[in-house]
Amino acid sequence: MFIHRRGTSCLIYMIMALLLAALSGCASQDEEDHPQGEARAAAVKLEFWTPFSGGDNQFMTEMVNQFNKENPSIEVVQMNTRLDDYYSRLRTAIMSGSAPDLAILHQTSLPQFVQNGYIEKLTEPARQAGLDWKGFNANILESIVYDGNPYAVPLDTHALVMYYNKSYLRQAGLLDGNDMPMMSSGADGFHAFLKQLKASIPPDAAPLAQPSTRIDSVWLWWSLYNQLEGGGAFYNEELTETVFNNPKALKALDYTNQLYKQELIPPNINDSFKLFYDGKAAVLITGMWGTGAFEKAPGLDFGVIPMPVLYDHAAVWGDSHTIAIPTKLGMTDAKKAAALIFAKWCVEHGEMWAEAGHVPSMTKVVASEPFNSLKYRSAYAATANYVAYWPRHVRQWSIVEILIQEFEKMNYSQQTPEQTLENAAKRVNIELKK
Repeated sequence: MFIHRRGTSCLIYMIMALLLAALSGCASQDEEDHPQGEARAAAVKLEFWTPFSGGDNQFMTEMVNQFNKENPSIEVVQMNTRLDDYYSRLRTAIMSGSAPDLAILHQTSLPQFVQNGYIEKLTEPARQAGLDWKGFNANILESIVYDGNPYAVPLDTHALVMYYNKSYLRQAGLLDGNDMPMMSSGADGFHAFLKQLKASIPPDAAPLAQPSTRIDSVWLWWSLYNQLEGGGAFYNEELTETVFNNPKALKALDYTNQLYKQELIPPNINDSFKLFYDGKAAVLITGMWGTGAFEKAPGLDFGVIPMPVLYDHAAVWGDSHTIAIPTKLGMTDAKKAAALIFAKWCVEHGEMWAEAGHVPSMTKVVASEPFNSLKYRSAYAATANYVAYWPRHVRQWSIVEILIQEFEKMNYSQQTPEQTLENAAKRVNIELKK
């Protein structure tokens, strides 16, 4: 599947040639009277759907605008919508024949889009665009390859990291001379670190901020479960039954539960992100997308490190934003070529996307001066090498929703970790039989 790089300029000329051929004999006097508009009027127009909010949307819009400025033969028109109904709208558009030319897909959503034939295989379009798959981080690249073929161009990885408030850690005697957290290794070391924070910081500040609801505790559990040797199994090989109700998964979940029970994570936190942003939390474990926001928080003196390794080896929950070409009639070769030129440009300008906090997918970008000149990002860039993605299942999103519901009951002391895994496994097995 690996191919040799070719120049982007050749493909742009090819697109222009196709367009000129299609437009020959159709030039109007009006076009002759408006020469400045000819390049954009003749551009291949690409409709690009995105599900971003906040900083992510801002940075992607800047990238689209910059690409359009540099590539007058292609016009990318971004259409952003909220994530809540993004995938249902995208599926409906694909099935009704009104799909966009390009769309952002989370890696977790790829299985259903690949299996149902909703997105194009990119082997040949990428070859023609000179997109060198060998330039991608191997762990990220593997996440978009199915049966030896790439189905999307990965933009990044976005995984859990640990943010810390330097003022609180300094107050607790847990900040070294390089402004790095001081904690002993392993699960016991992290537990002791949080206990010392709790004893030292104001009572209205959280030692560790995590919400009692939503997905965060599931992400934390998945990270710790994958850090255990032999952990991380979710389904059997046939994907017909769960296997996560096991001692290793329970060990990781019990540790997570103890953080809530001992109020190292205070109860009833609704918005842990805002709590840290406002300077009311010593530690926050959340996605690296927080970096761009925390940099703008007035008076917040923070640092960030990769998710601590509490067990046998490094592993952490993560996902990736990818660019895919939805399947539709009338998708011309010229549009496919233009789509891959845009995707290639985006990954090669990953330092722009990294301003949101994400780790770029291309290794040369991560090694570049522009990326490493960004504060904080290089501190967790290596996380991309050991992201533990969710397993590939066409209904993984709905299955994770079941976990969220059962974990919330545990967080509110309505059931034990043992009951949580047992109930979640039963419900997921029912879902798998539908």
